[in-house]
Amino acid sequence: MTKFLHKKFILPLLAVIISVMFIFTLFSGYLGEKERKNNIPVVEVRYPKDDATVSKIVTISGVASDPDGDKTIKRVEVKTDSEWFYADGTTKWSYEWNTYDVEEGYYTIEVRAWDGADYSKVEKIKVRVFKPEVVQSDAHKWAVFIISANFPENNESKLGNGGLYLAEEMSTYFIEKYGFPTSNVYILFDDGWIRSDNGFGERMETLQERYHQYDITYGAATKEVVVSYLENVITEANNFDDSEVFIWIMGHGWGDTDNPWTGGKLLERSGVFLWDKEILEDKELGVILSNLQSKKTCIIVDACFSGGFADKTIYNFPTFFLLRSKIPKPGRVVITGASKFRAGYASTTEGSLFSILWFKGLTTGEADGYRPGLLETGRPTRLNVFKDGKVSVEEAFYYARYMLKEDENLKEYSKMEPQINDQYPDKGTLRSLKGLILE
Repeated sequence: MTKFLHKKFILPLLAVIISVMFIFTLFSGYLGEKERKNNIPVVEVRYPKDDATVSKIVTISGVASDPDGDKTIKRVEVKTDSEWFYADGTTKWSYEWNTYDVEEGYYTIEVRAWDGADYSKVEKIKVRVFKPEVVQSDAHKWAVFIISANFPENNESKLGNGGLYLAEEMSTYFIEKYGFPTSNVYILFDDGWIRSDNGFGERMETLQERYHQYDITYGAATKEVVVSYLENVITEANNFDDSEVFIWIMGHGWGDTDNPWTGGKLLERSGVFLWDKEILEDKELGVILSNLQSKKTCIIVDACFSGGFADKTIYNFPTFFLLRSKIPKPGRVVITGASKFRAGYASTTEGSLFSILWFKGLTTGEADGYRPGLLETGRPTRLNVFKDGKVSVEEAFYYARYMLKEDENLKEYSKMEPQINDQYPDKGTLRSLKGLILE
């Protein structure tokens, strides 16, 4: 009886055990897959190259990927000294490194990616930070071009890459015609990247990766970088009594395009959007430039509702004294591409309309002899006494104003009303007899 029970129950028990073991074996691979540790992401530095020499503001950039799917990458971090900082972007990322704040020498740049669970292996490159000495010459000239054309919003008002191309065209002319040192020419555009589809598409390459005829310094048009560049230019320019400074800003102005009378700017300041959605207001720029001692300075702000930068509203009328920017000073010509109450216009492939006209008048010589006219509207002159074969920044302004009013092809843009506050070489009714010439 005992043997019978033993055989009767032991065989089913063995069958159950074997079945459990079979099921466990069958699903162990699956469970192992589920419990397998996360695949770590991979990160690569594309720029600068290992052993490169860098200076000023460097756009460190590269790519990252994840075997588990690129969407799992949460962030990329960059370290240039003792602290990790977040880069901008994930699968294509960049980080602005300001080498003005460090000593000359060799530095290790470290980069890592994080997928929410694990970090990648740290990618390392070594670069040399080099700060060239100031060349003692009579060419103490600085030019800063700031273009925030495609600031990150999903709208149809992007200004494309035309502003960058116009800035490069102007900078080349300044270098070749006026002798601006390439080391003193700076172009800041969006977040430092060129995008496909003329600004509407994906990141293609950083500004520094592109071919350049001249060794111009490029960077991003973010608030931090813009302020840093301007402060460094001011510090350098103040070392010389004969310094010349040219500043050109293009982007979206801050105002209400649905308000046909004042653009909502009657008791508001003018401002320009920078890439990080920060607004650079007229008074803020005035504070930044308050220490600039150069007596030969031209500032152009080409944006909608920008007249406040010149302390003007419309038709050359001054802004309310409590809203003055304090940018205009003796030795400065401050120009805006539109009045404080009006919108401006731009081509997505060529740049802002007023600046295109201003630059044409400057480079072709067509603006030679142009005068202010009634309410600074601009008018040509037939008297040779006003023509000297050179074009001042003021003459180019009056030429652009005149073309906007008189050119049949530009009639629809005539309401832009560009503004000027000319205090070169000083205040006074005769100041415009001596124009500011970039030579």
